[in-house]
Amino acid sequence: MNKKILVPLDGSTFSEAVLPEVQSLARAEKAEVVILRVPLVPAKEFFGRNKALGSHVRHAILQESEKYVKVEVQKLNLKGTLTDGMVQEGPVVKTILETADKIHADRIAMATHGRTGIQRWLDGSVAEDVVHQTHIPVILIHPN
Repeated sequence: MNKKILVPLDGSTFSEAVLPEVQSLARAEKAEVVILRVPLVPAKEFFGRNKALGSHVRHAILQESEKYVKVEVQKLNLKGTLTDGMVQEGPVVKTILETADKIHADRIAMATHGRTGIQRWLDGSVAEDVVHQTHIPVILIHPN
C-alpha cells in the first residue's frame, strides 16, 4: 500500500509553508501527497431570498478553490513529488479528519500559527483540533 500525506491548505502563503517539508518527506518515504482545500462557503440561508446570488457565490468559491488546488498539485508534480488534490465542503476540522480516513492517509501535515493565550482562544486552532481528534500522526510546521 502506498503511503499518503494529507496536506490541508487554506489558500494562503502561510499554509503553503509546509510544502517544502512535505516534499522532502514524500521523497524520503516514496509517499503521495494529497492537497486538500476546504473552502469557507456561506450557508444558503445567508443569502435569504436571493438564491441565484447564493448559487453564484458558492460556484465562484468552489471554482477558485479547484483552480488553486490544481495549480499547487502541478507545482509539486513538476518538482517530482507524486501529488493529487481535492476540494471538499464542510466544517474544516471534520472535513480534514474524514478526508484523511477516506484516502487512508498515513499522516497529516499542516502549518500552524503557533498562537497562545487570548489570541488562541479568540481565533481557535484548526491544527490543535486536528491533533487532538485524529488517530494518525500530524506534522505541524511553523513558517518562522
